[in-house]
Amino acid sequence: MVLSPNVTIRIKLPNRPGNLAQVLSIIASEGGSLGAIDLVSATPSHTTRELMIRLEDKSHLDTMLATLKEFPFVQIIHVADRVFTRHLGGKIEINAKRPVQNWEDLSLVYTPGVALISETLAKEPDMAYSLTMKGNTVAIVTDGSAILGLGNLGPTAALPVMEGKSVLFKQFANVDAVPICLDVHEPQQIIDAVVALAPAFGGINLEDIAAPKCFEIEEKLNELLDIPVFHDDQRGTATVALAGLINALKVVGKRLAEVKVVLSGAGAAGMAICKMLKVAGVSDIIVCDRNGALARDVPNKQPAKIWLAENTNEECIHGSLKEVIKDADVFIGVSGPGLLSREDILNMSEKPIVFALANPEPEIEPEKIYDISGVIATGRSDYPNQINNALAFPGIFRGALNSHAKTISNEMCLAAAYALARIVGEEQLNAENIIPSVFNEEVAAAVAKAVEEVAEQTGVARKVITNIE
Repeated sequence: MVLSPNVTIRIKLPNRPGNLAQVLSIIASEGGSLGAIDLVSATPSHTTRELMIRLEDKSHLDTMLATLKEFPFVQIIHVADRVFTRHLGGKIEINAKRPVQNWEDLSLVYTPGVALISETLAKEPDMAYSLTMKGNTVAIVTDGSAILGLGNLGPTAALPVMEGKSVLFKQFANVDAVPICLDVHEPQQIIDAVVALAPAFGGINLEDIAAPKCFEIEEKLNELLDIPVFHDDQRGTATVALAGLINALKVVGKRLAEVKVVLSGAGAAGMAICKMLKVAGVSDIIVCDRNGALARDVPNKQPAKIWLAENTNEECIHGSLKEVIKDADVFIGVSGPGLLSREDILNMSEKPIVFALANPEPEIEPEKIYDISGVIATGRSDYPNQINNALAFPGIFRGALNSHAKTISNEMCLAAAYALARIVGEEQLNAENIIPSVFNEEVAAAVAKAVEEVAEQTGVARKVITNIE
């Protein structure tokens, strides 16, 4: 099955000079970007090679294969979709931390030895952080109602995304994360399910749950549970966006407390970004949904939008996004593609900051405004300044687990944002480098340390018995 333009092609060619060059020329003519060329086998008469190719779209693949088949010396053995092959068998597994090689081992890690641990935890439940997986394990919970930018595809379709999230938790912060894909969709059903499974975990990461129900779910779970509950689509996005904005303002010489921010998108991410900006000291914020600016004198039935209207837009300015963006210092978009034009950015203040974070297509293409913007950020990895949640959630949970935190507070997220911003030193900071790479090894540790410190200072950290003697 080939559904993406990212493929591996295995071909067999006569072992003569020039044949491979012809194949590579055909690939280049279709706009193919060639990766590795691996020699699978070679004989005096033939060679078999695997070519890793990235094309602009699938239609180019069909044309390229048809052209290759016109050459009688080219034998195409198979074509594999590299995305599918990376997911075969899933992306995560469970490994034992203690060997069981004989009867003695078995008696210690299971019955009868495990009975002592069960009796201990019945009397001292907090020792589960030391004696079970709880101290290093997070549940990634979804109902599949808002998968990436794809919408409501259901819990089964959400599983590969949650597996990928688990890989990032482990890779970047050594946190064990377990996908929990629930085939229920009402807020109370999800709440009941998470409360029921919570004893095994040190934290809950809510993921890809549609707004507005995600607000209710996170709020109630934080009330009911004594472990952190964190909706990454909200507060993870907000943390990284704030970190990027802190550094972007340094580049253009402006201050958080003085800028006018226009925010497009009143969903989960928009709500959280707005709250985070207010905690950080931004006072002049206008939030727009598809109907224009939210204002307290305009009736609204959605609780989230009522909150936004009552806590932003102090002057009750009305109008479309294009109208209210005039003279703004900062635009942050978590909405949809193509909402703004070059003229809209020209109407902003001098050296405007544009965070066009809609994925995969931003609110405005960076190519259109590079020469008139102070700083541009997107949610994509193929442009500078990617606002990527993976910069936040591994370190935030690492810090929360290390401190056995009861919750993840706004103060902890604020500390995480400033820690993230500080990683980009003054000598490195420029318009195309306001946020570190997700592969920067300093990120998770710096974020975790900041989160731990605030958890301790604010009384969120749990005092756990660690002396098992």
